[in-house]
Amino acid sequence: MTSDSLVSLDTLAEATDRLLDSIRKLGNDDLTGPSLLPGWTRGHVLAHVARNADSVLNLLLWAHTGVEIPQYANMFLRDFDIEAGAPRPMDAQLADNEAAAKRWLAVANSLTDEAWHAEVRTRQGRPIPATEVRWMRLQEVEIHHVDLNVGFTPADWPADFAARILTQATVDMNRITTAAAEPVPAFSLRATDSTFSGIVGTGTPAQTITGSVAALAAWLLGRSDGADLTGELPALPDWK
Repeated sequence: MTSDSLVSLDTLAEATDRLLDSIRKLGNDDLTGPSLLPGWTRGHVLAHVARNADSVLNLLLWAHTGVEIPQYANMFLRDFDIEAGAPRPMDAQLADNEAAAKRWLAVANSLTDEAWHAEVRTRQGRPIPATEVRWMRLQEVEIHHVDLNVGFTPADWPADFAARILTQATVDMNRITTAAAEPVPAFSLRATDSTFSGIVGTGTPAQTITGSVAALAAWLLGRSDGADLTGELPALPDWK
């Protein structure tokens, strides 16, 4: 990760505060309503965001101590914690998310420069410098804020975040389409509000999809049906 792509802790705190402000406006009845993630209620999203904060805290403790602490003990417990946490009432959900965010940011603010450059591994086993954990957490906060389905949309993402997540989503979708059982015809992406352009798929693109940076990113991430984009939208493979 280069220095110009390092997520500041102030940026993370601001994104977290926006999310917590949205959570504070919810009532108990809202928690059982659907999120934008298939099969998940808003309660599932809130449980996941809190447990994610604890999981990336594990990575910071690993970087701080040098003792390997996996992001999640195992995927069964990860999924169990989300299901167990989803039905909780609003006061418990809010308190959990406030405390988890506070724990994470407290440890993050205490890390030395040496610790930030220590190597840890994501739950998929990918080795990364601890600095990248900041970006991991920011994605969880910003994207799942949208998933809560409470009026915060990709158009509300800060411009810097939208630009970076679009670049990453383009790279990741190229990886996914390459591995897909059914080939995806190559297509171009062009942002109408920045200089961004990209290609997904192999070969010569047959069409160009245009729209704002945030709209393109939301579609690639499966958070939009692409109704606000122009061009003939291909069916995208599922995220893996």
